[in-house]
Amino acid sequence: MRKTLTRCAMLLLGLLIAAAGAWGVLAILFAGPADALLRNSLAGVFAVVTLAALIALVVRRWRGRTLVTYLIQFIALLFCWYRLEPSNERDWQADVAVLPYASIDGDLVTMHNIRNFDYRSETDYTPAWYDKTFDLRKLRGVDLIASYWMGPAIAHVFLSFDFGDDEHLAISIETRKEKGEAYSTLKGFFRQYELFYVVADERDVIRLRTNYRRSPAEEVYLYPLHAPIEHGRQLFLEYIQRINTLKDHPEFYNSLTTNCTTAMWLHSRVNPQHLPFDWRIIASGYVPQLLYQHDLINSAGLPFAEVRRQAHINARAQAANDAVDFSRLIRMDDPAQPVEPAAQPPAAPGTRSE
Repeated sequence: MRKTLTRCAMLLLGLLIAAAGAWGVLAILFAGPADALLRNSLAGVFAVVTLAALIALVVRRWRGRTLVTYLIQFIALLFCWYRLEPSNERDWQADVAVLPYASIDGDLVTMHNIRNFDYRSETDYTPAWYDKTFDLRKLRGVDLIASYWMGPAIAHVFLSFDFGDDEHLAISIETRKEKGEAYSTLKGFFRQYELFYVVADERDVIRLRTNYRRSPAEEVYLYPLHAPIEHGRQLFLEYIQRINTLKDHPEFYNSLTTNCTTAMWLHSRVNPQHLPFDWRIIASGYVPQLLYQHDLINSAGLPFAEVRRQAHINARAQAANDAVDFSRLIRMDDPAQPVEPAAQPPAAPGTRSE
């Protein structure tokens, strides 16, 4: 029995060393020194010491010193890891170059730097931002937008707040990428991106996905949520507080713990009837089904397949394109109804462009 317990303990320790070693190698490769030769050399040394530690578990005479060496290098890596700091001062891509923030005066929330780019393609656009004041007393609904590009399990999910009179403010939790940087889920685990809240006009953040992204194309669904409007106000203010905090105190994005759906779920805890954690919060493509199951999507008693069919807005968005009333048109029941094309209105006072 004693030998069995010892072997089990060694097996568990070996799994722990292997997992920590794999994490350490990737951490050095993604977040290590800028010099490629030095970075790769350090990763190689870390891998060799990890392998030696695993061998030492079955070779007793090596065990003590090898495990101590492994522990010292792992502690040194953790020390360097926790010294990595997020920043708002980098050479950012244009679409995330300007931080949004808000000023609050009672029920009036003035949102600064609302993104409203004029797109000609996904990568060819004229940057523009504007400021706008929203009255919390006029909030009448919240919509969930889910955008799919790689199967049913993965989606980018974000919210849009409806203030009436065709005034919608979309807030999308994303990565803040530097120029020349592309998104990678794996890199997102290793402090390679700052956390960014895109605050945008729907003609920007929705139309980009329905009308301009082609490699791969995205399929976008809009679901009106079903909840007390006071919960919507609390959720909006929770988002605003977080946005203002990030302006002065940047944070790292994490592919697992601080992504579009986990952050949304954390924000929802401001309301007393928030959902318990569910595996579908990680498998983000199934978030609409999760909300439907808990009667948090306006369904009119329809089965989810029909609700999903009605929620698909690509055709409506492509027909509306740059219409002034884009938000109204993408919510029409009949996507085939003729659309009057209209030029995008001049940006509101406070617009900045580059």
